[in-house]
Amino acid sequence: MNREEYFMTEALLEAKKAYSLKETPIGAVIVYEDKIVGRGFNSVEISRDSINHAEIMAIKDAQKNLNRWRLFDCEIYVTMEPCFMCSGAIVNARIKSLYIAASHNKNKKVDKHNKFQREFLIDSKVESHFGIMEEEASRLLTSFFKERRKEKKKNNKKSTKDTY
Repeated sequence: MNREEYFMTEALLEAKKAYSLKETPIGAVIVYEDKIVGRGFNSVEISRDSINHAEIMAIKDAQKNLNRWRLFDCEIYVTMEPCFMCSGAIVNARIKSLYIAASHNKNKKVDKHNKFQREFLIDSKVESHFGIMEEEASRLLTSFFKERRKEKKKNNKKSTKDTY
């Protein structure tokens, strides 16, 4: 296992924590001098806080642990391509490198959004690396959403039976 795979494995462990809590399974770790200094996973549902994305949680954890807000000498590993909010937070925290497992390719609208976001990261001088352990991250996300749809369908059938 190489260095990038090791840290992405750690990000996947964070994503699995989210999965176990029925949160979208996205995880992130921040690395400074080859040590993990920040960890985070999605906790939007359990915290009822729309900004508690994995990247934000990891950035806050790293800033606390390093006792500074500028993370210019740090790298972030995320299991899913960051949203606009998280990309902005990565840039604002001055993180130098971003490692992404799974890209977010859903439709043309999302693709257009991703292209703009990638240009934003490049313009902000954040090095981006894609596809590290992509299969594992994609499998986790696919499994999660399959379970949620199944659960929703089951609950809809149950509520329909209750009305008769």
